[in-house]
Amino acid sequence: NGDHLATGDRGGRVVLFERTDTQDHVGHRRDLEKMDYPINRHPEFRYKTEFQSHEPEFDYLKSLEIEEKINKIRWCQSSNGALFLLSTNDKTIKLWKVQEKKVKKVCNMNVDLTKAMGNGPIVGSSISTSSKQHIANGGCTSNDFSFPTGGFPSLHLPVVVVVNPECLFVTSHETNLMARCRRIYTHAHDYHINSISNNSDGETFISADDLRINLWNLEISSQSFNIVDVKPANMEDLTGVGVGRLKGGKGYGGVAIELLLSHY
Repeated sequence: NGDHLATGDRGGRVVLFERTDTQDHVGHRRDLEKMDYPINRHPEFRYKTEFQSHEPEFDYLKSLEIEEKINKIRWCQSSNGALFLLSTNDKTIKLWKVQEKKVKKVCNMNVDLTKAMGNGPIVGSSISTSSKQHIANGGCTSNDFSFPTGGFPSLHLPVVVVVNPECLFVTSHETNLMARCRRIYTHAHDYHINSISNNSDGETFISADDLRINLWNLEISSQSFNIVDVKPANMEDLTGVGVGRLKGGKGYGGVAIELLLSHY
């Protein structure tokens, strides 16, 4: 919807940006376009988050190094406040989910930082330890130890709370963006992937290399369907390769394809 921007670099990282100037124009971008709302300045974006999408790989069958460089990024339909996007390098396509998660921390521990020091005796304690044999974790082999009748009032169970890192008070609104890989689509292209495009049905996408175009389902990563193959029987008869211009639409199998050939 124009509120987010994604970029990829040669190191395999995907960096997300969030639009900041939409607060002045309340409303969805699509609604504003219908109203012919005037835009007097360029959109402004700020850094949102980043994550490592691809790592360098090695194809042992072809003795070929696969770079982590991001070739294409495509946004998918968002759901439940989460962002979905497709990213690809030369051989592998990945579906990523970026969602806000509440920051949690374990608090109310049974440790007094002003007195405790490792597993040793408590500093400043008036209890003599010279006559007792201690074991690991602060245990004691003496049998004269007994619990008080009312128990230990200072002993309590740790709790997990949402904490604001800027202060020591407990809050419920501190969140952190987390990126998780949902699907990995691989082993479908013999040549370098130069383009991907998601289709209007929101369930499928297409990927293209120099000579082939495959159709994928977002939920199925184990198989794809080859819909265009311009590889000749004799590679010497090859007169051009695809430069990777794809556009999802409503044509063949829900896909309209624009394949441009660059001749030698």
